[in-house]
Amino acid sequence: MCPDRPDPTPDRAAAESNPESRPEPEAKPAPAPEPGSGRRRWWPRLTVPGCWGALLLACLSFTPSLLPRGGVLQGLIAGISGAIGYGLGVVAAYVWRAFADREPRTAARRSWQVLTVAAVALFGLAFGLGQYWQHRIRQLMDVTDYSVPSTVACPFVAVLVFLLLLFAGRGLRRAYHAAARLLGRWVGPKAARVVGWALVAALAWSLVSGVLLSGFVSAMNQAFSVRDAKTPPGVTRPVSALRSGGPGSLVPWDTLGYQGRAFAGGGPTAERIGAFTHRPAEEPVRAYAGLETADDAEGRAERAVADLRRAGGFERANLLVVTTTGSGWVDPAAVDSFEYLGGGDTAIVSMQYSYLPSWMSYLVDQSKAREAGRELFDAVYDVWSKLPQDHRPRLFVAGESLGSFGGEAAFSGEYDLRNRTAGTLFAGPPNFNTLFREFSDHREPGSPEIEPVYQEGRTVRFTDDPAAPIPPPDRPWDGTRVLYLMHPSDPIIWWSPDLALSEPDWIGETPGTDVLGEMVWIPFVTFWQVTADLPFSTGVPDGHGHVYKAAYVDGWNAVMRPAGVTPQELDRLKEIVSPPK
Repeated sequence: MCPDRPDPTPDRAAAESNPESRPEPEAKPAPAPEPGSGRRRWWPRLTVPGCWGALLLACLSFTPSLLPRGGVLQGLIAGISGAIGYGLGVVAAYVWRAFADREPRTAARRSWQVLTVAAVALFGLAFGLGQYWQHRIRQLMDVTDYSVPSTVACPFVAVLVFLLLLFAGRGLRRAYHAAARLLGRWVGPKAARVVGWALVAALAWSLVSGVLLSGFVSAMNQAFSVRDAKTPPGVTRPVSALRSGGPGSLVPWDTLGYQGRAFAGGGPTAERIGAFTHRPAEEPVRAYAGLETADDAEGRAERAVADLRRAGGFERANLLVVTTTGSGWVDPAAVDSFEYLGGGDTAIVSMQYSYLPSWMSYLVDQSKAREAGRELFDAVYDVWSKLPQDHRPRLFVAGESLGSFGGEAAFSGEYDLRNRTAGTLFAGPPNFNTLFREFSDHREPGSPEIEPVYQEGRTVRFTDDPAAPIPPPDRPWDGTRVLYLMHPSDPIIWWSPDLALSEPDWIGETPGTDVLGEMVWIPFVTFWQVTADLPFSTGVPDGHGHVYKAAYVDGWNAVMRPAGVTPQELDRLKEIVSPPK
């Protein structure tokens, strides 16, 4: 013992020798639970930066897009946008901490209080502005449908979707940690993390694109194939030999499919056409092949053209090759207008390539549409080109939506369209159409993307309103005419994956007549807004979205240039093909 240090007092020594008699250390207060984490297990732990990102993008999702949105759909977009914003906020905070060289810390209670107040104020403001913008869009399109319960459900749907996506993301993160730990037994920690992320990402992509998507498409194919065996109400088997499925036809009625039977069993009669033109009219020829008609696209095209030839289609004055939409649907307004303006001296041929409806085929059946369009036109052209020149009908091409994509596939460019057809009418071309993109991307400087001018409009032109002068009105449009009908509010035309990260020209330019000027491009948000517009693109009145009816009358009038048709007759024909509601 050191002599300079006094011995402990007896009381202190006794206390040190008896542990039970030592005073208890002062208990530290338990840290308060993080306000964002909640006390219940089902509520996920959240971060302030992530919540700010979620709030910002969720509020921005209320900005207008191309079509009116109901409350449930808006809630879906807000939830998806919020989940993306949360992820961006978390990543931004991580990057900032890396530069600041500090570890994450628990947010102060005041930070959560500020966030809560801001969330209530900003979300309420965005919700109110969103309702105002949706009201104006409905006015532009003469849409009267409005659901109060759907509007009230919007924020609840948004929260539900946000949580589902958040839980899914955290599930992937747990899978990554598990994979990294497992790989860490054989490789270094850095390599384990990199390979772990790669494995989880590959597994998630395979699950979504392979198992889930393939299973969904297979189930939809099965469901719609059952419908394809039925016949539309009011449609009966043709009694005319000029129709596929009728007497003497090479295509049996029961192989035409649902839409094929509607096409072959519908359309104007010679009497109705004559009543419109006030001149003697012929019975139009319609040939069609369904999926059950042959085993492949080439076989269906050959059968359809053989039936067209049997019915005398190559002896008519006007011959139209139509590429259908996914389910085999041919827009009655498109073909009826052609037959009326042609005085019945017409023949139309088409064929089916999928069971799926248009918007689903748009996503998964593009290759089938391309093959069908090429095979059908080539089969027709092979017969047509061998006819004496003075005995050939005028050869036209048409297609709507994915049908325009397939119709373009038979041609290499402007010169090919001009040299091998008498005219073409495409409506609502998808953004990925090869020729449409070529014409639009190489438009003349100063012409807007919603109505581009290509090569002075000498062959190819674009319009929203074919009844008005089609730009450029001061330049000649001789010979073959190729016309694209495209509404500014049609999401089929403007949707593209590029919307997620780059602003397209059409948003920055002067908007079309049925698009609000308040529509702006927002990274990620605009992509999901226009994506959500796709399934509802045909749920608006004629002349908006992806609904082309009356426009076909003026469109075909511009392309076919029939003699002696007055503006009054065109107005009457519009009422026939698109009756006012």
